[in-house]
Amino acid sequence: MKKLLYLPSLLLALTVWSCGGQASDSNTTAVGTSPGPGQSAVLDNVSNPNIVQVALGSSDHSTLVAALQAANYVDALTNVGPFTVFAPTNTAFDALPAGTLDDLVKPENQRKLRDILEYHVLLGVYKPGDFVNGRNLGTADGRSVSVAVAEDGSVTINGAKIIGTVSASNGIIHVVDQVLLPK
Repeated sequence: MKKLLYLPSLLLALTVWSCGGQASDSNTTAVGTSPGPGQSAVLDNVSNPNIVQVALGSSDHSTLVAALQAANYVDALTNVGPFTVFAPTNTAFDALPAGTLDDLVKPENQRKLRDILEYHVLLGVYKPGDFVNGRNLGTADGRSVSVAVAEDGSVTINGAKIIGTVSASNGIIHVVDQVLLPK
């Protein structure tokens, strides 16, 4: 009888020893700890840059990058997408009424700022030739923006003129001359 109990006991001891004496689950997070940094923390200097990396490399979009960081929206725009982003220039942010941006980047206004930034994002890729006069496009915040195409082919989104377009690995960026504000 002792011999019959010896073998299972030996197997159990070997199993516990091979696990380091502890049971572990690599898919769990300890209580009270927050998950690590998201997709934006991945360093990749070889691939085509994503939307956030393009904005980081543009001196004309430092205010947009600061707003993305304040709204905790950087990780969302570094994900696979595809996204279309209407990216206001620093000059566009400067044209907002005095104190507006300072107020929006306060921690207590993070949700409001994020709503405004999501109003600048479309799910899917819309190239310049895809814009149709009078078309409404749904934004990431659930609202919509209106497209106007002039006779000369220039495109405006809610009155903000597209002044440049840059492709990114996870979508496309249309540089605009105004900040789009939801109504």
